[in-house]
Amino acid sequence: MSKRLAILWFRRDLRLHDNQALTDALHHVDEVMPVYIFDPREWRGTLANTGLPKIGSHRAKFILESVADLRKSLRAKGSDLIIRTGLPEDVLVELTTQSHANWVFCNRERTSEELVVQNAVEASLWTVGREVHYSRGKLLYHTSDLPFPITQVPDVFSQFRKETERFTIVRPPLPTPAKVPFINDEEIAPGELPELSDFDIPEPPQDKRAAITWKGGETGGLDRLAYYLFDSQAIATYKETRNGLIGSDYSTKFSAWLAYGCLSPKQIYKEVKAFEDKNGANESTYWVIFELLWRDFFRLMGKKHGNTIFHKGGTKGEAPRWADKPAAFERWTKGETGTPFIDANMRELSETGFMSNRGRQNVASYLVKDLNVDWRMGAEYFEYQLIDYDVTSNWCNWNYVAGVGSDPREDRYFNILTQAKRYDENGEYVKLWCPELSKLPGEMVHQPDTLSDREQSSYGLRLGANYPMPLVPSRKWDKKQKKRRR
Repeated sequence: MSKRLAILWFRRDLRLHDNQALTDALHHVDEVMPVYIFDPREWRGTLANTGLPKIGSHRAKFILESVADLRKSLRAKGSDLIIRTGLPEDVLVELTTQSHANWVFCNRERTSEELVVQNAVEASLWTVGREVHYSRGKLLYHTSDLPFPITQVPDVFSQFRKETERFTIVRPPLPTPAKVPFINDEEIAPGELPELSDFDIPEPPQDKRAAITWKGGETGGLDRLAYYLFDSQAIATYKETRNGLIGSDYSTKFSAWLAYGCLSPKQIYKEVKAFEDKNGANESTYWVIFELLWRDFFRLMGKKHGNTIFHKGGTKGEAPRWADKPAAFERWTKGETGTPFIDANMRELSETGFMSNRGRQNVASYLVKDLNVDWRMGAEYFEYQLIDYDVTSNWCNWNYVAGVGSDPREDRYFNILTQAKRYDENGEYVKLWCPELSKLPGEMVHQPDTLSDREQSSYGLRLGANYPMPLVPSRKWDKKQKKRRR
């Protein structure tokens, strides 16, 4: 009797634990051939509004590390990872024909560019009599367990959270297989892992100020999970520290591993519950799960609303008139706006590929509400730079800030000066990333544009020379503060 064979196509699910497609494949066939494909449409593609590359150097390096780690893990299970560069709809037809596999198993993606690829793969495989078997393995919740169909997912997070927490279970994560039986065809070369230079992507800068040293892959993700929960027990104070700006432990930093499926949200949930069983539950342990719910919510919004999350008017279908300010946008990307709190965050992003959630909300609000620049420009810049870029989380968050999403709060606005003084009271974060302001006293660091020429000279500062004149004078936010006090 001939063996049943399948291709296992890894996409944004670069792990062996809790991998639905892997589990389904091993249940249905005798041997699998794991495959990862570097699609040039993504790796050499550009973004529509900004012309920036789709993938920046920080994320590209993280993905390469994750693929390398996946290959190492598969080899330890008696398998291997076939690596190719090309169009998946061509590569998968070639590999199924060579290996005599009858199916391609993969986890389904939901947003437009990924759907185009899925449809092309399905059509190509159909011409040679092969089928695609899709699995669902991205969410904390299983969609069939939700108390509503996707078309009726509440558009307001608080309502979504209340309804799901009352009725929806979190299924246990699927186990890591002890062995992965491999289609060992000597005529099919495993393929070399490409380098950044193969895609004309430069090496990312290495900055000692980075909040964390990222290492892509399931191994690194599980190590971080164990460290944050059990080694450091930083989870116990997460709710109090999550708005921090400096250091590795003020937040979980799970985001990059989640974005590329190196960590499963269900695995995180399981470990949080294990921590609570051992050490007790509190608001902080709940808040980590709360953040996973946000991730599910945004992914479901992307599925429900489709391409509208990428449109100028967002899910509301209405948008203010945005100004065309290429020079201002460029200064924003370079961290040269003249507003220290904004500049510090944008410089951290450029140098490390990461920025705190607090920083992301502020720089987005500043670009959209204070500079009146089209929010899609900012969303694309984040897509290019972020090491933890996740399609729906990124674009739906920008929908919110721009006021074109389903936010119950009208005209959401961040007073940058208030935020800076609250979350960087002594200016330590600003001074870390804007060293030209390091001599300023903490009470002055957020408003250097209010200093006289004599005061500037005494602190080694010269606006317009070694630090930019502000695009938005800081007194604008001072006035807003005073109006609210009245």
